[in-house]
Amino acid sequence: MKTETHFKGWAKPGPVPPGMGARDADAPLQVEPPETLDAISGHFRLFQLRDGHRFSTDDILTAWYGTTWCPTARTALDLGSGIGSVGMICAWRLPGAKFVTVEAQSDSVALAKKSARYNGLTDRYEIRAGDFRDPKVLLAEETFDLITGSPPYFPLGDGVESEHPQKLACRFELRGTIADYCTTAAKHLAPGGFFACVFPHEPAQLARVVTGAREAGLVIVRKRPVVFREGDPALVALFGMMRAEDLPEWFRGQTWTEPELIIRARDGKIHPEYSAVKLAIGFPP
Repeated sequence: MKTETHFKGWAKPGPVPPGMGARDADAPLQVEPPETLDAISGHFRLFQLRDGHRFSTDDILTAWYGTTWCPTARTALDLGSGIGSVGMICAWRLPGAKFVTVEAQSDSVALAKKSARYNGLTDRYEIRAGDFRDPKVLLAEETFDLITGSPPYFPLGDGVESEHPQKLACRFELRGTIADYCTTAAKHLAPGGFFACVFPHEPAQLARVVTGAREAGLVIVRKRPVVFREGDPALVALFGMMRAEDLPEWFRGQTWTEPELIIRARDGKIHPEYSAVKLAIGFPP
């Protein structure tokens, strides 16, 4: 298989994974009829279901935010990792780090394992099947420099529920709320570690993040509202949290709110800053 070095004038950065060239003769990777194989970071690719949950802007931003503000992570954990979107991007940006990801849906776990193998990550990328709230899935003594999460946004019954199990679990709280993500992150952050997540920014939802963080013993040290079209209100925000015990007491009651990150300008074109974000995670601008 010939490796493509450019895409519409953009030079693909980073290593060429083994899946791009010679395949494993004993168990070759195939794109099955329900699947697609899509670019995610540089030459890294991601297996997705054609009609299932697919990676989103929220995933890109979560991975970018976490790796930007914790660039020296040696160990990383992705909670509710789905098909591996956030984890794969983080692994591309942190080539020396070891990863653990946790996902409950078997179909998503299978796709993530396939992507990890394609991208040559199996020696440093462990995918665990299970509910991250189960104490048997993450051992008490396991800690990580960086933890990421893209939680579902809504309780069951609070919106139109998809019949597709992958889509349903990614949008609705079948296995944990934002508070559960905060609680688990607080338990497994290494000293000085960083937890990055994305969640809706409207007042009631924002209050859930603030409460979840506080009750878990976390401090929201920074927040970045995200505007999907210039002039509209921010629908989601990125949150960076640390354990209160790792911070000076005077610092624990403050949050730095960053300028809004705009995805599309008023004319509908990709905003220059978001183009730069995409370039930073090895994705075409």
